Amino acid sequence: MSRKKSGPAGLQALYGRACGLDVHKKLVVACVRILDSKDGTVQSTLRKFGTMMADLKELRQWLAELKVTHVAMESTGVYWQPVFNLLEGHFQVWVVNAQHIKKVPGRKTDMKDAEWIAQLMQCGLLRPSFVPDRQQRELRDLTRQLTKLVQQRNAVDNRIQKVLETANIKLGSVASDVLGVSGRKMIEGLLCGENDVTVLADLARSQLRGKIPELQRALEGQLTEHHRFLLRQLLGQYDFLEKEIASVGERLGAVAPPTFRAAVQQLDAITGVGERGARALLAETGTD
Repeated sequence: MSRKKSGPAGLQALYGRACGLDVHKKLVVACVRILDSKDGTVQSTLRKFGTMMADLKELRQWLAELKVTHVAMESTGVYWQPVFNLLEGHFQVWVVNAQHIKKVPGRKTDMKDAEWIAQLMQCGLLRPSFVPDRQQRELRDLTRQLTKLVQQRNAVDNRIQKVLETANIKLGSVASDVLGVSGRKMIEGLLCGENDVTVLADLARSQLRGKIPELQRALEGQLTEHHRFLLRQLLGQYDFLEKEIASVGERLGAVAPPTFRAAVQQLDAITGVGERGARALLAETGTD
């Protein structure tokens, strides 16, 4: 515990009781600065906490006992998120850009990060980053998860087509969707050992039946047991990802508020946007 003048470069304190947090994977260093309104000095207290739930609850209790009103931390990695979630609603919590802290003039040499953040916070020299409310953060997590799953599924789709190409099966040159209803039936036929291209091409449905002669030529290849093994593996991955995508989509529909769903419908009406794109956009920006 130490006493010193209020802030860098002689600036006066804006907040009487402020805290700076230096957050790491296994450690949180907290510095609380309390302004003495009589003589203008600041009492600075430094403590270290773990990052387990019990440790963070102890941090929250300690800040409450010291009657801290404002807390600031850097937005480094994902480690700030559980700390923010636990302190949110109890204090005014700011997540600040690390670059903004570095650009503030002052002497940080030999000063712990938590102390420096606390000083800048107390003197009003920090600018909070936008952190949406908990519901919006959950929507972001879900849409980002959905995007990742779709990317993984598309990657598997490409690998399936690559295996077919190495077997000189040109299904992708005739069918626009290799894993559509028709394409999937033909691939499954190949996996079952069917080599008659007439039989395979006859599995085409809808508009693709108009391309049966092209399909017969495209399906004549050299599919080995090695190719069949790879295709079975990839199709299993593809089906798993399809189920995961559907599951996340159902979760999104269940937790999204009416305002979000209405805004998605409005954006979906715009040519070229689509429902998935609308949900991703609104999850990042909000519906305001």
